[in-house]
Amino acid sequence: MCLVLLAWRVHPDYPLVLAANRDEFHARAAAPAAWWGAPAGILAGRDLSAGGTWLGVTRDARFAVLTNYRDPARVDQAAPSRGQLVPEALAQAEPVDATLARLRRSGGAYNGFNLLFGDGERLGIYESVPATGRELTPGVYGLSNHLLDTPWPKVSAAKSQLAAALERLPEDPPLLELLRDDRPAADHELPRTGLSLEWERLLSSAFIRAPGYGTRCSTIVLMDRDGGVRFEEWTWDEAGAPAGSVRHEFRRADPAAAP
Repeated sequence: MCLVLLAWRVHPDYPLVLAANRDEFHARAAAPAAWWGAPAGILAGRDLSAGGTWLGVTRDARFAVLTNYRDPARVDQAAPSRGQLVPEALAQAEPVDATLARLRRSGGAYNGFNLLFGDGERLGIYESVPATGRELTPGVYGLSNHLLDTPWPKVSAAKSQLAAALERLPEDPPLLELLRDDRPAADHELPRTGLSLEWERLLSSAFIRAPGYGTRCSTIVLMDRDGGVRFEEWTWDEAGAPAGSVRHEFRRADPAAAP
């Protein structure tokens, strides 16, 4: 997952608004979002290569979303898959401070990552490169492949667009529009993460189309003040055209939400 926008307890009717893009190689197989059987009670897509996921929610409105930290010089090919971090966080059903404590103990085993997660009442972030984690206050947050709210052009632009999109809830199009923004950043605004200039340009937009790589899916999660949850996911092909979509609606803590 390479772009995450989150409005936490900002909107009077929607305490949780999450919009995210997953960027990945197109050759890496994945299954669309569905209710998992094991661990039970998790709604998420699934990476069919390593078995993990990039974003998931539970029936009691906990959620977790993962981004990789981009630093080609610090990649250990033998490290475990970071995709296991999301289902582990959701399966534990633990409060934010317990998840942070666990990640402080185990996070160093993985290649660089950021895990943004909520326990239904509180919000937390763990950033493995500085090995720090904290609880977050209500606000609008943006996360890509660096630290939380690092002002990369696509993060700053998307946060600005999110503020406007919140005014049109419960409409989805403005949220999807900001995730589909494929305008690259100007060269002088590009981050320097160890990639070639060509790839920094290709990866600088919110929605990515690159040779063999790009935005594979876009996800929107809305939870209203009465506990209703809406989860929508759109899948994109190599050209960035629609390739499928799923929609799940349930009420918080409703055992009948998953089969």
